[in-house]
Amino acid sequence: MRWTQTLIPTLREAPADAEILSHKLLLRAGLIRKLAGGVYTCLPLGLRALRKVEQIVREEMDGAGAVEVLMPALQPREIWEQSGRAQTASNVLFKVKDGAGREWFLSPTAEEVITTLAANEINSYRQLPKNFYQVSLKFRDEIRPRFGLMRAREFIMKDAYSFDISDEGAMVSYRKMYDAYARIFARCGLKTLPVEADTGVIGGGFLRGLRLRRKSGEGDQRHSEDGGPGNRPGDRKVRHARRPDHRSLEPGTIQGSRQPPDQDAGLHRRPQTDHHLDSRG
Repeated sequence: MRWTQTLIPTLREAPADAEILSHKLLLRAGLIRKLAGGVYTCLPLGLRALRKVEQIVREEMDGAGAVEVLMPALQPREIWEQSGRAQTASNVLFKVKDGAGREWFLSPTAEEVITTLAANEINSYRQLPKNFYQVSLKFRDEIRPRFGLMRAREFIMKDAYSFDISDEGAMVSYRKMYDAYARIFARCGLKTLPVEADTGVIGGGFLRGLRLRRKSGEGDQRHSEDGGPGNRPGDRKVRHARRPDHRSLEPGTIQGSRQPPDQDAGLHRRPQTDHHLDSRG
């Protein structure tokens, strides 16, 4: 395609509100344009780069045995009330009302939706393990959007949710996702460090994040050279204190809503492990 047939609006200088290098380069190279605080249009070159990253993610997730689905961004308040996060995550939820006055949430994550689906459709332990993932838009009411795509109100996230019949099985699923994420970052040319983090109000055994070492950002990290539980041999153990405004959305365990008809299924006790990868870094 000729340059004149597409849209690549480069800039000589970055806008004054662009704080970090990645944000400046995205704007100057004509990959994105800001519509409002935390809301961006992805231009042709930016979309092309995004599709390449999505393809890498899908190849690695499919190779790890995960099954792609697409869940709704518009979610009823009732399922969030059932999990208790309508209150605990209220500060980051975008809320809308329909013509009848019923309240809905714009999806910041999908634990409530996927556990509702699993409770209704998985009737026996023989159907497990299952690992569902999606690549879709998410919405979070960031108080202070900044750093370009890294702290946006609307962003693209790959989120995955595995269902297993035992804690041991959940750890197997976790390891597959850990290794898949490591391959994704490696294929993108990024060197990451495993990070121990707080699992938040949802709970769960432990949480590991793969983070980049950068001067920009708002997280504090402490490093030690010895390996830690859940890290691969030779990995550097990193402890990280997360920002408190995101704890209400940390992955963990959410129980299904329906008692399964198969008494052997035990789906109301099944371990669930969440695996998130989003475009904000």
